[in-house]
Amino acid sequence: MQRVCVFCGSSPGNGTNYLEAARELGSLLARRQLTLVYGGGNVGLMGQAARSCLEGGGDVIGVITRQLVKMEVALTSLENLEVVETMHERKARMAELADGFIAMPGGLGTIEEIFEVITWSQLGIHRKPCAFLNTNGYYDGLFNFLDHAVDERFIGEMPRKMILVDREPESLLDKMAAYQPPHVDKGAWAKKLMEETHLK
Repeated sequence: MQRVCVFCGSSPGNGTNYLEAARELGSLLARRQLTLVYGGGNVGLMGQAARSCLEGGGDVIGVITRQLVKMEVALTSLENLEVVETMHERKARMAELADGFIAMPGGLGTIEEIFEVITWSQLGIHRKPCAFLNTNGYYDGLFNFLDHAVDERFIGEMPRKMILVDREPESLLDKMAAYQPPHVDKGAWAKKLMEETHLK
């Protein structure tokens, strides 16, 4: 794993703990000589993670839409800043560049981005680790929902286990480095459920 894509909020969140976590993750990526791939912003957790990585001597690649550049939220001092036209292009490019994905606390965009790459992993489109940095237990409620979805048989047990979680950046990166993607046959799983429920 050489490049890590980080999805996170353009907001700093409530209090300083989230910014501190972004600073720690950015610095850690630099120390481990892992390139940070992110959404190219200069605000919130996004900007903090990027600046901390750069300050630590790390490499950062930002990918941002032209519209967001015009809104003056881009980290324009970034040497490797790719400007694309659409959000679809932005996400596809970030996924292409990265060897793994981390979701830090964030809003709707962050959640949408991480679940898209998790879905791609489940479908076998890629075999890269997908992880959550669960600062302050921010995602605890979301994980409860995922467990509920497993109980209700809308998510399989194996795809649920593919999602890596930790509250500490260092141990999360260790888990990602050791990740061995399982084989998930979504079609066979769905067929088995249909047979078990006697539906055709």
